[in-house]
Amino acid sequence: MNAIAGRLSPFTRSMLTAVAILGLTLSGVRAEEFYRVQVLTVPTVTLTIEQFLTGDKNGKPNVVAGELRLPGIGTEKLPAVILVPGLGGANSSHDRWARELSRIGVAVFVLDSFAARSMFSMSDQVQLPALAIMIDAYRALALLAEHPRIDPARIAIMGFSYGTVAAVYSSSERFRKMYGPGTTQFAAHIGLYSLCNVTYHEDAITTGKPIRLFHGIVDDANSIVPCRSYVERLKKAGADVALKEFPDAEHSYDMVEFPNPTKLAQAPTGRNCWVEEAAVGQRVNTKTGKPFDTRDPCLEKGFTIGYNAAAYEATLQAVKQILRETFGLK
Repeated sequence: MNAIAGRLSPFTRSMLTAVAILGLTLSGVRAEEFYRVQVLTVPTVTLTIEQFLTGDKNGKPNVVAGELRLPGIGTEKLPAVILVPGLGGANSSHDRWARELSRIGVAVFVLDSFAARSMFSMSDQVQLPALAIMIDAYRALALLAEHPRIDPARIAIMGFSYGTVAAVYSSSERFRKMYGPGTTQFAAHIGLYSLCNVTYHEDAITTGKPIRLFHGIVDDANSIVPCRSYVERLKKAGADVALKEFPDAEHSYDMVEFPNPTKLAQAPTGRNCWVEEAAVGQRVNTKTGKPFDTRDPCLEKGFTIGYNAAAYEATLQAVKQILRETFGLK
């Protein structure tokens, strides 16, 4: 545990410090603002994309970590949401989401797939397949399902950008059967500025749980166009899915730390990539028909991020509402 703690992100350490301070000043804190944080380790395995898609589970064993925030001081079973950050890892925006969801009585587990793998830059993190993060998410689901304070039937998943592959595509019944923990499954799937540009075999056959996507139309990191196609495919298959579009919202529109549009010149983007799984385990560039990998010419660098208050507030209220409905909260 000490080895893992030594590799925790600054976000993790800052949250633990905040909890320590909160414990000392409880007399000045409203009850609904009180929370406890536990750092949990998640045994997992790192697979290549081909291994993941073919069901070959003989990858490199790893242990990742995450922060579980438990609202209130009771002992009742709580619903929970697993937050899956994108490239760059957990940051203050995820802390803000955790605080907001804690206020409606939902426990929040912030998954960190990068720090324990010693991946701290975006250029390093993009080498970890987004599908591999889904295994971390399923392992976290299994861990939380056994936690004495968590209701195993009420655990949702919410992803951001690169993390939405784990959050959204884990709705696939194919992937759940391959990597999910027995009969336990996510109660809802939520994605903010999602990556939807890959079509996998049978990905329109879902678990039946609600899927909600939120996306800025002017997002130049992850294009909204593939998400529209993805949602239409799922709707035709009978899935409970919806996409909320925001006309003027950039990528990472929930990050108040960037009040003005900010260009990330070296940040990787696949905005012009359309990919499909041809033979099982083999991904190809849909436009060229050639095998797709991290050297494909469609991959580019440079996109804009920026806060959009209207989009963030609308998303916040919508996420709270879907969780209230899914979890049966008042």
